[in-house]
Amino acid sequence: MGNLRSVQKALQHVAPEAEVEITADPARVRSADRVVFPGQGAMPDCMRSLKESGLGDAVGESARGKPFLGLCIGQQMLFDHSAEGDTPGLGLVAGRVKGFARTPGLKIPHMGWNRTTRAAAAGTPALAGVPDGTYFYFVHSYFPVPARAEDVALESEHGTTFCAAVARDNVFAAQFHPEKSQDAGAALLAAFVAA
Repeated sequence: MGNLRSVQKALQHVAPEAEVEITADPARVRSADRVVFPGQGAMPDCMRSLKESGLGDAVGESARGKPFLGLCIGQQMLFDHSAEGDTPGLGLVAGRVKGFARTPGLKIPHMGWNRTTRAAAAGTPALAGVPDGTYFYFVHSYFPVPARAEDVALESEHGTTFCAAVARDNVFAAQFHPEKSQDAGAALLAAFVAA
């Protein structure tokens, strides 16, 4: 939902030789060499749309067996459960999604450029060209809390330290928007395509 075309254009920019297709066909997802799972909006709406489209199983199979990139809500949907609408997720990464605590002076949604720091899973190939301290562009009110600290690839700060990206095996997923993150985002997308 939401940012499909901008993600497609960003991928075409970093990998003009690649065939980048937007599809709602589970068979096309299953046959793809790599899968990018972007999204914007509310978790309940995104999960409902995924279920109604029949893509849930194809996304789950892809996240278990091929290079897989989840972005924004596409990252949150990988987890077990979200506090946004008390919504079950896909359960592909152990953990939950919670909202930023409402505190005086803290703007929610969190929007803008934020510095990221490397964490336990930062050795993932998707971060090969992304140095510690890189700034990415965020737009979100919720963030994942992985059950396993070793799944956290990047962290950032907005009133609290939060998980900005996770990595495990063939999956890399980010809370930020690489397609809106200029050179840093392009480097991440290029590394994902090349992995």
